[in-house]
Amino acid sequence: MSKFLAKLKEVSFSVIPVTVMVLILHFTVIPMETTLVFRFLIGAALIILGLTFFLMGVDSSITPIGSITGSTVSKSNKIWAVIISGLLLGFFICIAEPDLHILAGQVHSITAGSIAKSSIVLIVSLGIAAMLALGLVRIIRDVPLQRVLLILCGIIFALGLFVPPEFLAIAFDASGAATGATTVPFILALAAGVSSLKKDRESADKERFGLVAITFAGPTIAIMLMSILSKADRITGALPIAAVESSSVLGLFIAMLPSIAREALIAILPIFVVFLVFQVVAFKLPKASVKNILSGMLLTFIGLVMFLLGANAGFMEVGNAVGYNIALLDNKGLLILIGFIIGVVTVLAEPAAYVLVDEVEQVTNGNLKRSAVLFTLSLGVGAAVSLSMVRILIPQVQLWHYLLPGYIISLAMTYFVPELFYGIAFDSGAVVSGPMTATFILAFAHGVADAVEHASLLVDGFGIVAMVAMTPIIALQILGFIYNRKPNVEEPITEQEPICITFEADV
Repeated sequence: MSKFLAKLKEVSFSVIPVTVMVLILHFTVIPMETTLVFRFLIGAALIILGLTFFLMGVDSSITPIGSITGSTVSKSNKIWAVIISGLLLGFFICIAEPDLHILAGQVHSITAGSIAKSSIVLIVSLGIAAMLALGLVRIIRDVPLQRVLLILCGIIFALGLFVPPEFLAIAFDASGAATGATTVPFILALAAGVSSLKKDRESADKERFGLVAITFAGPTIAIMLMSILSKADRITGALPIAAVESSSVLGLFIAMLPSIAREALIAILPIFVVFLVFQVVAFKLPKASVKNILSGMLLTFIGLVMFLLGANAGFMEVGNAVGYNIALLDNKGLLILIGFIIGVVTVLAEPAAYVLVDEVEQVTNGNLKRSAVLFTLSLGVGAAVSLSMVRILIPQVQLWHYLLPGYIISLAMTYFVPELFYGIAFDSGAVVSGPMTATFILAFAHGVADAVEHASLLVDGFGIVAMVAMTPIIALQILGFIYNRKPNVEEPITEQEPICITFEADV
């Protein structure tokens, strides 16, 4: 019960600020239908309870499975075993990622089924699987993270020359959505398990960071390759109309429940099967540990159903409405300002962001305060959302105008900050692009793009998750660069000052 209450409090802080902000807008600038607001509040409650159960289940099932698998695979000392394990685990863990299902569902709805939801989920999961296997091999072979990131970014921007703008935005957003509440804890635990067997303790602590950054590139490359190989023509999109009349508050939830429960079961079942196979072949865990893990999987399933139901039936429709109505106002500056506030609130509301800032404060021995780190991240993500609003309003501004120089700057800065610190910085992009980004911010951008006459839902409505995921990389490296050169700092960040993340688990 104490763990439940602690997790409930943590998740509530991530959802309530967005809920309050929407209610303020409803009673001041953009009044909405009462039924729509009630559905939004029910959706918010389901998201809070769903994320609470889901994250509790992840802590007691998926995270320990990742840590145990990492150490078990490393002990075999066989590269082929590492590659196969990375491919299997990456694929099945990504399939269970709730943020990915939200994004894939939005792509499917907006394109009126031209791009199937199952296709997005499968292609993105294959991309995660390939990059996870590559990242594990990098840790074992001690390949510099900087070199791998340079190569992956080069591949992405080379492929981007041949990809239609509609798929380009979706491809970059897919990476932010795929590295969410399920995949990130698992990948971090897997990296910790693999790196823990290194003889050099300093190298082990350093190598545990960067695996998320490598897997982050997988979905983008996968969607780009899908677009190129399928020779897909340009597609159009429009916001879908709710299947249930607006006069029904609970009707939409009831109508969506069976299909969402089926999707959640399909997502969790492969992980269950893979665990049982590894348990028989390699783990040999005691019955009590197996019982805890299976109970955690049940919680994960229940939480996933509640989260997806709340997001699809209650949250995203309001996000679309808020963005659409604000974009129709004469004062476009208000849209940019509200976009900035939404970005700031999202970071302040993201539980994983607080874990990140605590770790940065620890690695700097308290010289770099958590408030300064959180303030910098908030400004960065707020700027990302505002710049995305500018991109929707001004036809000449395109997504690559932001991403290309942004990632060039990010990579260039790796030559001036400690390796440990830029490993954390690149991992942080996945931290801030969490559930609120995949549900509310993306829906908000879609509403704005639908209201602006010259904007395209596919070209301009997508891409905002990619922006939100990019800014923390630059922000944290700037802080690391400044901190490492402060004359009054007694112990600057070096590779000899590792940090580690500890996961609570029953195994």
